[in-house]
Order: sequence, then C-alpha cells, then structure tokens
Amino acid sequence: MPVTVVWGTDRLQFDLPPNETLLSALRLSISAYTQLPLHSFSLVHDGAVMNDDNAPLSAYYLRPNSTITLVAAASEQPSTLRSSEGVQIAAIQAEVVAIRTSLVPAHTQFLAALAPSSKTSLSKEHRRLSELLLQALLRVDGIVPERGWETARAARKAAVRELQSLLDQLDAAWAAV
Repeated sequence: MPVTVVWGTDRLQFDLPPNETLLSALRLSISAYTQLPLHSFSLVHDGAVMNDDNAPLSAYYLRPNSTITLVAAASEQPSTLRSSEGVQIAAIQAEVVAIRTSLVPAHTQFLAALAPSSKTSLSKEHRRLSELLLQALLRVDGIVPERGWETARAARKAAVRELQSLLDQLDAAWAAV
C-alpha cells in the first residue's frame, strides 16, 4: 500500500507501514531515501504538519494512496537527492521497521505464552510467525546491492541477521517445548 511523498517536482513512493508505526519510522525512511538530515524537513498531510515523531501514523489519518508534502530548507534541493544505493537502504530499513512494529510484539507475546500444555493450541501461531519472518527474510535477502555499495551491504547484512535471530529464537523456543 503506497503513500506518495511530494518534494518539489519529485513524487516519491513509499510503502505505508502499519497504523501503529511511529511517525519517526516513516521520517527515517524518507531521510534515508532523500539523503536529507532527519530533522531538516517537515511533513504535511491534509494541511496539518506532522510534527510529533512519537505519534502513531493513525494519528495523522494516513491511508493507502495518501499524499504527504515534504517541506525542506531552501538549501536542500530535490536534485541533490538520492542514489540507487539510498533507495536500497530505504527499502531495507522500511522492511525492518515493518517487522519491528508488526511482528516483534507478536513474537515476544508468543514466546512468553509458550508452555508444554499450550503447544497444540499455539501451533497455528508458530507457523504464522515463522512464515511471515521467513517471507521478510527472503524480501531483504532479495535486495542485492551493487559492488562498492558498502553502506547498503552493511544494512542488508544487519537486517538479515536480525530476522534470522528472530527465526532462531522462535524455533528454539518451539523445540524446547
């Protein structure tokens, strides 16, 4: 579900994170993509300045196909924008943010609920979490940075390690029960 960010004459497309995602996560993705310093721009949606980074996106009534206007300092021109490496880094960060906001709480709750007597009732949830984590891992692993893009490679490597760690924790806890 995309959201459009308008900056000057540029129209940038970003995946809309879940409603409970904090505005700071969206700002981080936009900052990584545009190469603008994180607090050097403002976001405006439906005439309201989106200024509370600790507020969930639902507070700003964002929906699929919403348009957000990026207002940057005059010295920050859209032409000084992104490289393809920045696009890949933003995609990796967006995937990690989505996992952290949507799956990590469910993962933590699942691990806390595991007990020998509950294994049968939690089997479906285990399969669901495993599948969603594996899909995310495959999406991140499918982003292949070009030679020389060390920052993108490092971001991808960190994301793969984090997702693999979540899968390993899930499987180890499931096997222990």
